[in-house]
Amino acid sequence: MLAAAATFALAGCGFLGAGSVPAEDIEAQIHDQLTEMVGQEPEDVSCPEDLPAEKGAEMTCVLSAEGETIDVFVSVTTVEDDEVNFSIEVADEVN
Repeated sequence: MLAAAATFALAGCGFLGAGSVPAEDIEAQIHDQLTEMVGQEPEDVSCPEDLPAEKGAEMTCVLSAEGETIDVFVSVTTVEDDEVNFSIEVADEVN
């Protein structure tokens, strides 16, 4: 799954809670979108903290599957009212 996932760039959307998108919401978006595109659920997706609701804010999450891990890069693309749009890009190589 990880080799196949490495080719995906996804988009996500979250809603503000105290000026940020909760890490749990981002983890769920990554999980759901990869499951839909690849047809297999990742074992785990872990993001280190909430994502600030600021255009250009970035963080790296980690996806685990089949005994391997791979970085997932998350970047805020737009913030409009209470909606935060972000891109999700899976790294080209496993860790």
